[in-house]
Amino acid sequence: MTGETPRWTLPLLTAGQAQKEITHNEALTLLDMVVQPCVEAVGIDTPPDAPVPGQAWVVGDQPVAAWKDRAAMLAGWTEGGWRFLPPRQGLSVWNKAEQCRSDWDGTAWRTGRVVARELTVAGKKVLGAQQPAIASPDGGQVIDIEGRYALNAVILALRSHGLIASG
Repeated sequence: MTGETPRWTLPLLTAGQAQKEITHNEALTLLDMVVQPCVEAVGIDTPPDAPVPGQAWVVGDQPVAAWKDRAAMLAGWTEGGWRFLPPRQGLSVWNKAEQCRSDWDGTAWRTGRVVARELTVAGKKVLGAQQPAIASPDGGQVIDIEGRYALNAVILALRSHGLIASG
């Protein structure tokens, strides 16, 4: 067995290890950062001047100072200084600055994006996959300009929200 977990690289205890509490405490500190994480902001390149233990950030693309070479990582301030965890695909953090979730998709942090197959409210599907295009009204025996204008507005709104394909 290796000295760390395969996914989050948390330190593992070894048989006969002296001062196991140090390794155990380090693993708990890292777990505290990654279990239901809440960050102050995403994409920050400069460490804050006066962080408080328990605060965390998602490091930006061009980090400096204590965050140098830690781009895109989760950076948490502890009583022992900075701790860093590289993101894994599927990691989701609550972004306090934006008041929404930020997710690591394997290549970049995405903020405010919701990826789903459907939206269900009170047990009823209210949103699903995009539907085929709907043609704008054209022709007919009686042309109702106001009705046609309203129908075109509805079709345009459905297209702009991605609910139906463009014609």
